[in-house]
Amino acid sequence: MKMKNKFLFTVCLSFCSITPLLAQQFIDKAVVEYEVKTNVKKTMGNSSFAEMLKDKLPQFKTAYYNLSFANNKSIFKFDHWEPNSTMPEFLRRNDEDNIWYFDYNQGTSSIQKGVFGTMFNIEDSIKHINWKFENENRMIAGFNCRKAVGIIMDSVYVFAFYTDEITIPGGPCSVNGLPGLIMGMTIPRLYTSYIATKVMLNDVNVAAIKPIPSKKPMSFTELKKTFIERTKEWGGGDDEDSKKWIDQLLWNTFL
Repeated sequence: MKMKNKFLFTVCLSFCSITPLLAQQFIDKAVVEYEVKTNVKKTMGNSSFAEMLKDKLPQFKTAYYNLSFANNKSIFKFDHWEPNSTMPEFLRRNDEDNIWYFDYNQGTSSIQKGVFGTMFNIEDSIKHINWKFENENRMIAGFNCRKAVGIIMDSVYVFAFYTDEITIPGGPCSVNGLPGLIMGMTIPRLYTSYIATKVMLNDVNVAAIKPIPSKKPMSFTELKKTFIERTKEWGGGDDEDSKKWIDQLLWNTFL
């Protein structure tokens, strides 16, 4: 009788140790909605032009983006504005047209960015980001997320929270390289935050997760060269406010 009880105890103990593993789900296909909030007045700086516009603009602009992923590929694009948004067209256009596509199997990206009123298509390898992991956790959209800090474009800090329950190593825009999906992200120098609001597992349009068609794509190096040439033509950038504004434009261009 004692042997039988010992046997049952061992079986129960084994089952209990396996159950959490079975309960943990790893998501490899879904659509994640992000709320993207930017402090408009801070991004505009303190130039005379900015001061004229500040009273006519809201403090924040809030947009919603969708990141769709499947088969270790993803596409991140605009979905809608916050209801009753009154942002002028020049602050909305790029948000609505920008698209980021990534193939993590091949290590390649296809990005559409609006800059200087012109649409550019960039095809290049996925940019590497060095991350430092921290012992801080946060629940976002029902997922336990761990904090990591990265640096993009040599000097811009990114504070991210990722979950390893969603297996794709991506996130909003071109930020990537963590062992799971970035669910929350803040970029202080751009006065912008990204936070996942919901994860939708059904009705993923896998066929729409594809590179952006382009006849004349360029590399990031070619885009940077074009950026420098265009900003030189403006003849500005000598005062601190102009330099800050151009830096922010550059960082947003390569984000």
